[in-house]
Amino acid sequence: MKRIQDRYSRAYRNRAAERNNVNQIVLTGMVLSTMPVGEYDRRVVILTREQGKISAFARGARRPNSPLVGAVNPFAFGEFTVYAGRTSYTIQSASISNYFAELREDMTGAYYGFYFLEFADYYTKEANDEREMLKLLYQTLRALINPNIPDRLIRYIYELKALTVNGQAPQVFQCVICGERDRPAVFSAAKGGLVCRECAGDVTDKMVLDNSTLYSMQYIESSTIEKLYTFNVTEKVLNELGKVTERLIEVYVDKRFKSLEILETLV
Repeated sequence: MKRIQDRYSRAYRNRAAERNNVNQIVLTGMVLSTMPVGEYDRRVVILTREQGKISAFARGARRPNSPLVGAVNPFAFGEFTVYAGRTSYTIQSASISNYFAELREDMTGAYYGFYFLEFADYYTKEANDEREMLKLLYQTLRALINPNIPDRLIRYIYELKALTVNGQAPQVFQCVICGERDRPAVFSAAKGGLVCRECAGDVTDKMVLDNSTLYSMQYIESSTIEKLYTFNVTEKVLNELGKVTERLIEVYVDKRFKSLEILETLV
């Protein structure tokens, strides 16, 4: 009788393993956030190339000897093998190719990074094509650990490009109202971009931009993500970009980011 029970037990385990293998998938992505669940587990939000943003449970990840201890921290980028259950994912293993460990040695840089993660979390959705946002996030963090690019410029480029990826880019090539390209124009976040002199009568938030600021915005919106962080600007242009993106965020983003609040006390 015991042999029969053992045989059925092995058969049950084999069938369970086969079902797990069927539902097992490998996703490439970056950890956006993590929070403790229960005594030893973590709930992890990952922005993935294949499934958009997902939530997954990392069982036992808070145990000191867990192979997932370092793999489920924010900024970790790599491949995550997950089991797809009926209502959630469970992380079975991870192969991390970049931890962005340099950010742990720079408090200001780290909070810029946390802000970028929060921003990506706000904009992305599950089961949506988020490949461009994932690529933007990865390239932005790479720029953040490059000492030759000012952190503020990285922030403004990221914010404007994220709006662009999500279909909210301001019109910076022609008048947003009449399409005129040659007349002098002001910038209006409320109107959605440039407004020429003839159409600007009712604009209440007009900003006159330096030509270099406008060229920078045009480059950011039209450039590929791989070529975004390849230029620098003067202090005047940097300040104007900051005012523009701040106003755009006020118009399009209905959220206040905790990491940004902390960041603003550091810089």
